[in-house]
Amino acid sequence: QVELVESGGGSVQAGGSLRLSCAAPEQINYMAWFRQYPAKEREGVAALDIDGNIAYANSVKGRFTISKDNANHTLYLQMDSLRPDDTAIYYCAATHRPPNGIFSMWALRLREYQYWGQGTQVTVSS
Repeated sequence: QVELVESGGGSVQAGGSLRLSCAAPEQINYMAWFRQYPAKEREGVAALDIDGNIAYANSVKGRFTISKDNANHTLYLQMDSLRPDDTAIYYCAATHRPPNGIFSMWALRLREYQYWGQGTQVTVSS
């Protein structure tokens, strides 16, 4: 079992920024960020693979940036221009077993990821 450890959540006013981190114990080639609103299913926010392919949800394009430090096995999510509707619990996800197909077609699908972090709360006030 792979343990993913998130950090960096918190409270910020609308228009502000936060950076989330996710530490993995080993190199994992496919990693992503999801978020979950109360009583809703987790939704994909951003994902990247070892080849540098990146996928973003339309709602965060131009505001969020996903990146990875391969030397330290750490995934990041830089969140700028935050809005109240970004308030959610954010989860890091990873998989060693990608499905067949083009990365962008499955990268933000919940069921494709094996490992999950414990989640970190992000709250954006207006």
